Amino acid sequence: MTDANDTNSGVAAEEPSTWQQAIAGEWYGNPSVFDAQGNHTGFIKVNRSSVFEDGTTTYYMHTLFDNDGPLRSRFEFVEFAFELLDSDTNRVYLGPDFIGAGHPYGNLVDAHYYSPAWRADLRTMVHLVPETGTEIYSSLLYEGPTLFAVFNGVYQVAFDYETNEATRTRIDAFCAQERNAGRRPHDVPAKQAGTWRGEVALYGPDQQPTGVAHMTIEHEPLSLLRARQTVTLEGDISRRWTFDRYHDGNRHTYDGPDLFGNAIAYGRVSYNSLHHLGTAEKIQGRDFLFDEKRSLSVNWKLFDGDRLATLLFGVLEWSPT
Repeated sequence: MTDANDTNSGVAAEEPSTWQQAIAGEWYGNPSVFDAQGNHTGFIKVNRSSVFEDGTTTYYMHTLFDNDGPLRSRFEFVEFAFELLDSDTNRVYLGPDFIGAGHPYGNLVDAHYYSPAWRADLRTMVHLVPETGTEIYSSLLYEGPTLFAVFNGVYQVAFDYETNEATRTRIDAFCAQERNAGRRPHDVPAKQAGTWRGEVALYGPDQQPTGVAHMTIEHEPLSLLRARQTVTLEGDISRRWTFDRYHDGNRHTYDGPDLFGNAIAYGRVSYNSLHHLGTAEKIQGRDFLFDEKRSLSVNWKLFDGDRLATLLFGVLEWSPT
């Protein structure tokens, strides 16, 4: 692993960071594009790679936009390449195409950076699922404090796309499938009770692991638009919250008794902001229903007041009652 201080002071790394090693290969996807209201406006076909060579890490990305409306001309720039200072703490983007940094938490990177070509300040989250060679990706794009677009989708990795016909067939079929999947809404079951279950990794604000927990989300429909859910964390962190949630289109509200707040969904991905009644604890989360089995990539930040206390992430599998 590289040393964060050496890397951030501009000294070439002797070896790639843990995250850099984990994302070896070229990643292919066809994320959906949404406007600020959550309307689906099209797609961005992407292949990208992050290459470590001779102590230097260079990020390459080729994009092809297929969009309608005012966002189409904004994203016309298609070829990106920039060096970055790589470490297990900060991956610092040196421009000219992206300026900012990404912050690894094990198999998740939380990044904040600026794109001069897109005139956008981006908040990007990438959840790597190594056992399936999958990345679960989203970006929120801002002008100052104002959100103006959202990208989200799933990527798969390949090492021989250009030379192996079987790999090309697999990746091309996957990208075509993502074009259909990207339009799906973030819809919780309206007539079927069940539970999402899985293990989540826990990290502290210093980006160091603090353990694991078993997470469940029990789901009980109350009407076609309302459901009661109970979230339980058991392990190196213990929590239990119950709330009623209601949705009107892609707008979701959480009405206690334990958590209150709201969320907006962009296709399969819901971004929530929740407050725990009676304490200073709050949650900012991304919930991504990323396949037809209702598998859920959950990425939550738990705050004590305005101080990050725990970042958790994992894959929860759905099972009907």
